[in-house]
Amino acid sequence: MTETAVQAAATAARAMGLTVTDPAVLYQGFSTVVHLQPAPVVARVPLDLPDIFKGPDGRQQRELDAVTWLAEQGLPVVTPSPLVPLKPVEQDGLSMTLWTYVEVDQAVEPDYAGATARVVDLHAQLATYPGELLWMSPLQLIGQVLGTMDAVPGLLEEADLDRARAEWKVLEPVLGSRAGFEAAFPSAVVQPIHGDAPSWNLINTVDGPLWADFEDVTVGPREWDIAGFGPELYRAYDAAASTPLDPQVQQLMDHARALQVMVCTPLVPHFPDLADGIRMFAAQWRDMPFAGGLH
Repeated sequence: MTETAVQAAATAARAMGLTVTDPAVLYQGFSTVVHLQPAPVVARVPLDLPDIFKGPDGRQQRELDAVTWLAEQGLPVVTPSPLVPLKPVEQDGLSMTLWTYVEVDQAVEPDYAGATARVVDLHAQLATYPGELLWMSPLQLIGQVLGTMDAVPGLLEEADLDRARAEWKVLEPVLGSRAGFEAAFPSAVVQPIHGDAPSWNLINTVDGPLWADFEDVTVGPREWDIAGFGPELYRAYDAAASTPLDPQVQQLMDHARALQVMVCTPLVPHFPDLADGIRMFAAQWRDMPFAGGLH
C-alpha cells in the first residue's frame, strides 16, 4: 500500500507541473506522508480503508479551508502548498492533499505539557473560524462500527462489546448532536476545535513549532482536544486558560476517546501496531464509570 500511495502522489504532482524525482516517505500510519523531492511539497495520502472508517464527505476540503484561514490569521501552521490548487487531488483511486514541506528539528524533544498549554491559543483562534464544520465528526463511526464488529479474544472481549453497545445507547443522544450535548451540558464551551489530539500534532520545525493534521477539524467541546491525555496535561491546559476545562465534560470526552480507539479493532489485521493502543485504552475504559457517568 505504501508504494501505491507514493506512486499515486508522484504521478499526481507531476501532472500538476511539479518536478518529482526522488519521493521519500516521511511517515506511515493511517496516511502515507510523502516528500515529493525535490519539490518543496508533501503529499498526505490516506490509506484505502473500509468505507465505514473513511470519515464524512468533504473532510479534506474542510481541513484545507480551515488551515488556510488559520494561516491568514497568523497562527503557526503547516500550510497547504501554494504551488497547487487548494483542493484534494484524486489519483489512481486515492484522494490526497498537498502541503508545504517543513524541516523537522530533530534536536527538540517533545514537550507535551508545553504543547497542551499552547492548545489554549489554538482554541482562541479557532473560536472565531467562520467556515462550516460538522458536529463532532470523529465520533460518527462509533455507533456504526459497534453495530457490526466482532469480539477479538485477548483484545476486545464479548463482554466489552456488550457494555460498549449498552453505553452507546446512553451516549448517542448526548454526543450525536450539538443540541443534545448542550442540553446535557449547557455551560460547556462549544466551538470549532482541532479534533485530533493537537498536543501530539505540534511539529517542532527548524523555524519553530507548527500545528498540523487538521483532518478531524470539527465543532465540539474543548475537552475533546485534550481527551485521554491524563490529569497532568489537563492541569497544563487549565494553567494557561482563562476558563478551565469542565471535569464532567472531560470525563465524558475521555470515555468517548476510549470508545473511538476501541472501535478500530477491526483494523488490527491490517495494522497490527494498533493492538497495543487498543489494549491500553480498553484497560482504562474498563475502570471508568458506565457511560462516562451519564444515566
